[in-house]
Amino acid sequence: MLDRAKLRAGFLQGSGWGEAASELVAGDASNRRYDRLTLDGETRILMDAPPHKGEDVRPFVNVTNYLRSVGLSAPQIYGEDTTQGFLLIEDLGDDLFARLITADKSREAPLYKAAIDVLLHLHMAAPPDLARYNARFMTDVACLSFDWYQRGAVGSVDADARAAFDTAMYAALEPLDSEKPVLVQRDYHAENLIWLPERSGLKRVGLLDYQDAMLGHPAYDLVSVLQDARRDVSLDVQTKMVDRYIAAANVEPPAFRDTYALLGLQRNLRILGVFARLCLARGKPHYIDLIPRVWGHIETGLSHPVATDIAPVVRTALPAPTPTILQSLKNQCQTIPQP
Repeated sequence: MLDRAKLRAGFLQGSGWGEAASELVAGDASNRRYDRLTLDGETRILMDAPPHKGEDVRPFVNVTNYLRSVGLSAPQIYGEDTTQGFLLIEDLGDDLFARLITADKSREAPLYKAAIDVLLHLHMAAPPDLARYNARFMTDVACLSFDWYQRGAVGSVDADARAAFDTAMYAALEPLDSEKPVLVQRDYHAENLIWLPERSGLKRVGLLDYQDAMLGHPAYDLVSVLQDARRDVSLDVQTKMVDRYIAAANVEPPAFRDTYALLGLQRNLRILGVFARLCLARGKPHYIDLIPRVWGHIETGLSHPVATDIAPVVRTALPAPTPTILQSLKNQCQTIPQP
């Protein structure tokens, strides 16, 4: 295997940024890392997504081109090596919505309004040619809550309960497959949105981390941004933003709210499983600290009538994340191989 540092140096040299100073910006739940490069007073972001660790930058490139084509602020791509997994992209800065709201709570409502307006615009555009986030796929990833969280919490997976959950969740989601899809970014939340006040209109919202985008229901990214796993969005803002979307999109309110609740349950069960897996299989215990908030979103979904057939299975099979269970998950960190 070629030395990753040499590949990186060659890519930067070929892009004209070989002499740039470099500073780590962030890693994420994947194997990607991001560095800020500075050269002659200008900056760029280097995305390093190693293919030998399962990463592929081509979806990011494709979705970036689409988002920019419909007038949204995805970062411009200045250089790419899709074979080796390097991209040189526009630096949108550090003004993440999450940081701005933490510093000034009064900014929560206006920033979320801007985020909802981006979704409304995006959902009016003709979607690109992407795979469908359909009932089968959504059910499979929701089952990660059994495969990883239940296994870590109680020591094994209850196969009968998992099968019953699979049946109930698929039956609830399957009717959505007949509805007209839109692009769903799937990680649309306050730590992936950057405020760009020097721009105007919708372009003031910078977009990140959308390489896993698929085609799905319009309520999905609304759930993603309002039922955030990483920060508490006030109930008042959640209510007003759902109302704002419904009014502007001219959808049928009761049916849309039911779907919003169902997709919130599906999404947060998936996240529960993913966070447990990141600890148990990949040695990232800090994700366990986010589980209580995710569990709160799950409880919200379970209490909705749309979850009538799902709730009994989940409440019986998946234990609440008590401090004892959370500590047990951390104690097992990186003890279960990734299948």
